[in-house]
Amino acid sequence: MKTDEIIRKTRGSTFPNLSKDQLNSLPIPLPPLSEQHAIVNRIETLFHRTSKVEERVAAATSHADRLTQSILAKAFRGELVPQDPDDEPASVLLERIRKERTRLEKKKKPRKRRSKTISDPN
Repeated sequence: MKTDEIIRKTRGSTFPNLSKDQLNSLPIPLPPLSEQHAIVNRIETLFHRTSKVEERVAAATSHADRLTQSILAKAFRGELVPQDPDDEPASVLLERIRKERTRLEKKKKPRKRRSKTISDPN
């Protein structure tokens, strides 16, 4: 199919177009049947490869999710880095924080409220 043949069949200068009949009358070259089969086989091979890659991505994503959960669990158990035996346990630290909060709450004095006097308009 030649470009000049398409241009000759178009109508209109501002918005050139082809009618359905004009389009149907254009010759469309097709490759030989053996080449069409080769193209289909190549596409199927590529689709198969794509499916395999998608499966590997799904497996890697699942593995990464499990790794993330495992790392978080180890972090909460304190297994990611060597622990200093001189550090106090978290329970002792939390108790100290509670006592400090209680001490600060008792230390706070309630604010005194000022009573507002409403002037008598009479």
